[in-house]
Amino acid sequence: MKDRIREILSSVPSEKTIKAEGWVRTKRDSKNVCFLEVNDGSVVKGLQVVIDKASFNNDDLLSQVTTGTAVECSGKLVKSQGGSQAVELALEDLKIVGTCPSDYPLQKKRHSIEFLREIAYLRPRTNLIGAVMRVRSTLSYAIHTFFQENGFYYVNTPLITTSDCEGAGETFQVTTLDLDNVPKTKDGSVDYDKDFFSKKASLTVSGQLEGETYALALKNIYTFGPTFRAENSNTTRHLAEFWMVEPEMAFCDLEGDEETAEAFLKYIFSYVLEKCPEEMEFFDNFVLKGNIETLRHVIDSPFARMTYTDAIKELEKVNSQFDFPVHWGSDIQTEHEKYLTEVVCKSPVIVTDYPKEIKAFYMKMNEDGKTVRGMDVLVPRLGEIIGGSEREADYDKLLGRINELGLNPKDYWWYLETRRFGSVPHSGFGLGFERAIQYVTGVANIRDVIPYPRYVRSADF
Repeated sequence: MKDRIREILSSVPSEKTIKAEGWVRTKRDSKNVCFLEVNDGSVVKGLQVVIDKASFNNDDLLSQVTTGTAVECSGKLVKSQGGSQAVELALEDLKIVGTCPSDYPLQKKRHSIEFLREIAYLRPRTNLIGAVMRVRSTLSYAIHTFFQENGFYYVNTPLITTSDCEGAGETFQVTTLDLDNVPKTKDGSVDYDKDFFSKKASLTVSGQLEGETYALALKNIYTFGPTFRAENSNTTRHLAEFWMVEPEMAFCDLEGDEETAEAFLKYIFSYVLEKCPEEMEFFDNFVLKGNIETLRHVIDSPFARMTYTDAIKELEKVNSQFDFPVHWGSDIQTEHEKYLTEVVCKSPVIVTDYPKEIKAFYMKMNEDGKTVRGMDVLVPRLGEIIGGSEREADYDKLLGRINELGLNPKDYWWYLETRRFGSVPHSGFGLGFERAIQYVTGVANIRDVIPYPRYVRSADF
């Protein structure tokens, strides 16, 4: 394997000839010397290549090197004469691998984030998106590492499903039917018997239900993959296609769920701070001041615990200052979540025991008959970052909730069956991966933390 520029920049000067490959970010030319900044996507600031024109003596070749050109540079690593890097490459040989014309969109100037979305196929060459994607990769590795080191098995749940985990109906339908000539039954409804799966199917909104069945065999599992929601939301926090991390744990109650969620967040945040110091400093300097301090606060603080009822009491004291005043039974909005973390507790908060009316059918009912054993993990600056619950383990109670919410028990027959055969208390939670990346990087729009965002009226590239 060839050395990446990240490794080259951390090396010491040597008489050994080395090779650096990448794309030219900038070119500074003078009469006697030419400076190139070459980046291969492994660092924020690339390698400075110094070309002594007298010894190199190939002005024609140099004239072909422009911003965006792919090059292969060979030479010796020497101590840098400038102050912005420790070492630089004294060029001996230059090869142009791929030329780049003058209409290359990423010239040496600031580009708006909106413009970069229009050229999503080139935007990873920018400092911002390159740094985001390196952090995305590292955060993904940290997630797998946490679960693998703690006895969880990675399970791949299906992307095509016939049951809606959230029951909200915001799904993308999957069909092979001819939409110009849809087959109908005698009563005029769609004849799904003619479809590929012989029934209505959709892209999954969550791998949780299938994950639960595997937790009830392997004890601790996690899923990590794409999910889809046809939610008509044109905001900085919503995507139609995004990735979810969803662990499920058998023989685990809500308290165990809370402890795992807290340990998980602290681990992955610590991992990224340790493995991506250059990127995190870049975000702190140019994207969101104080970002690193916020993450360290989450890592170092014990997470507070608070029931939904107590949270509402705290919020009602200052109801007049909210855009959306609260009352018992109302959902907690982002403004309320920030108030709880930043003012009331001054730390991350886990809010539990929500009214059953605002939570999903699969959550275990408390003895009061009014609340369920659900939890939301709230962090300063963002609000909710994790949602989870203890799952209902009793067949009759689960069936009752499905019927109460007007869902079709036939769609969940296999899920109900697991409550008949050796059912045990079990819990889990979900982390929206892109929102976690937003939090770690400070990037404001979720469309800029995924390679190719999918949202309302946009499925380009």
